[in-house]
Amino acid sequence: MGHSSHNACAVALAISCLIVAASAGSFYDEMDITFGGERAKISNGGQDLSLSLDQYSGSGFQSKHEYLFGRFDMQLKLVPGNSAGTVTTFYLSSQGVGHDEIDFEFLGNTTGSPYTIHTNVYSQGKGDKEQQFHLWFDPTASFHTYTIVWNAQRIIFLIDNIPVRVFNNHEAAGVPFPKSQPMRVYASLWNADDWATQGGRVKTDWKNAPFTAYYRKFNANADKVGPNSRSTSSVNDNQAWRTQGVDAAGRNRIRWVQNKHMIYNYCNDRKRFTNGLPAECKRSRFL
Repeated sequence: MGHSSHNACAVALAISCLIVAASAGSFYDEMDITFGGERAKISNGGQDLSLSLDQYSGSGFQSKHEYLFGRFDMQLKLVPGNSAGTVTTFYLSSQGVGHDEIDFEFLGNTTGSPYTIHTNVYSQGKGDKEQQFHLWFDPTASFHTYTIVWNAQRIIFLIDNIPVRVFNNHEAAGVPFPKSQPMRVYASLWNADDWATQGGRVKTDWKNAPFTAYYRKFNANADKVGPNSRSTSSVNDNQAWRTQGVDAAGRNRIRWVQNKHMIYNYCNDRKRFTNGLPAECKRSRFL
């Protein structure tokens, strides 16, 4: 084998290490604990991860890899009982000034009152695109799958594979869209009783601590970003998430969720946007 051929093979081998599109491995392999110390526990051979919150600290983790577009699934079972003041999260984010972010946040409540599912999209450091929902099931009784699909055309939020929100790319109308900053996956459990439950009126009851949320079956079918900050090609370039939209059945499900379970939509908040609703609110019903 010639010297140039040998070098080419070495380069190809190095690149192949980055071209791993789907990862459904162990939390040991996929995640780093970021804060909370022993409050974050990986168990069951790396298949399960729990986060706890007490009066001293919450806890959290992040993915070892950065991604630029993909489908991200996580199963969660939320804090049971009186979870007022707590926030459990699963989201994507870049870092630094002008960051991008795609959020699932789960706002706790008093016993017997429903969780609020808070979604938001940030692009170039600007968010203010909140939609909130109540769920049609008890998210503390068993695990449910929460999914973010992120491609160049749109962002889709799904719960148990039911689309609940679509944020379309309206850059042509001057609306920033996350498309150039690689993001990591993050998750956390923390105290936000200054705002999380009923506008901060209900505080965390520390007699119930520690509060614990459970994560499992993380899967990233996505483009990992290598050391040179360029997105790698995936193993299979025909993956559905790359062009995934919402079909007629999905649009019907979104209508059902938004008609029956939505409790806040920024696109309806004319008191907040006194100079007129954001441009994307005029262009797509399913924001």
